[in-house]
Amino acid sequence: MINALIDLIYRSLIYILPAYIANASPTLLGGGKPVDLGKRFIDGRRIFGDHKTIRGLVAGIVLGTLVGPLLYILELENNLYNSFIRALLLSIGTHIGDLTGSFIKRRLGLKPGTSAPILDQLGFLIFALLLTTPIYPINMEMAIVLIVITLILHPITNLIAYKAKIQESPL
Repeated sequence: MINALIDLIYRSLIYILPAYIANASPTLLGGGKPVDLGKRFIDGRRIFGDHKTIRGLVAGIVLGTLVGPLLYILELENNLYNSFIRALLLSIGTHIGDLTGSFIKRRLGLKPGTSAPILDQLGFLIFALLLTTPIYPINMEMAIVLIVITLILHPITNLIAYKAKIQESPL
């Protein structure tokens, strides 16, 4: 029983690793020109805000996608093409989810960097899975494991980034 759970967690982490890397990369490599180019939505508020940058978006998608071939090289995946495409889809989905969350937060009047529980922790994951699972399906158990792991890891990694002065807020 415990071996099956460990195997499930392991397979889940290998599957989602590109999304985790894509989600974390902008914190380290972002900055510069905002994705929304300073434009405002019809409500007068910024579309995404200054924290969502072109450099962060590109870095996230590129680094997340490169995890696919790396997993193949490390023999954690057995098909280079599938590993690459899945990593690309997860990385793009991650950023669609992140930008969607930022868009919603701006509509709610929340300032950039303000925490929106669940939206911040799971938005990237949900969109990554929505984009990826039609081609690379997962079962319900794996989805549940990914949600639980993400809800545990997200605040821990944010706190580490905050303590390392990489991130402005621990949330």
